[in-house]
Amino acid sequence: MPADVTGQGILASHGSLAWSVIERGGKLAVRIRDYEHPFVETFGELPYYDIDPSRRVIATLRLYDEPRTITVDTVIEGFQQFPVSPGIVEFEIDGQAFDLEAQSSANGRLFIIFGDATNRDATYGAGRFVYLDDPGVDGGESVLDFNKAYSPPCAFNDFSTCPVASPRNRLGVRIEAGEKFDPRLHYSDSAAH
Repeated sequence: MPADVTGQGILASHGSLAWSVIERGGKLAVRIRDYEHPFVETFGELPYYDIDPSRRVIATLRLYDEPRTITVDTVIEGFQQFPVSPGIVEFEIDGQAFDLEAQSSANGRLFIIFGDATNRDATYGAGRFVYLDDPGVDGGESVLDFNKAYSPPCAFNDFSTCPVASPRNRLGVRIEAGEKFDPRLHYSDSAAH
């Protein structure tokens, strides 16, 4: 049975249970899901900021001379991921210039893990995810829509191996767009007891 490096493939199921073998950092694990768990039945609506057109910006891709393998920490202390970054995306918000390191993704888009000042009180503390189309050339432009920013799976449970925003990708401003964090939607074994 091949390991699923994306965490998306279900390899076996029975009733409401599904299993998959995942590979993270060269280590194999079994991921089990229960689609009829009581927490699934009571899961509430995800909270979002109102759509803010000013948080939909034009980003310019600045390619590195050669794509780089970067080190990304995860929510599991001592466990890291090593994605490839083609470069950074530069953009402005409210007249202020910013840049974020992008990662290549399997779907041909750029993937960004970012943090901002809302992580302290309104969004998931480890950061959020957002995708944008890959312009493919140095200086190429694409829309970076923070209204589409979403929380990683670890915002909802203690069992995910989510990457976290690096210090390099933490913005010192509030990005009040996209998904918010509601701790009532986070499942933990300790919450079940």
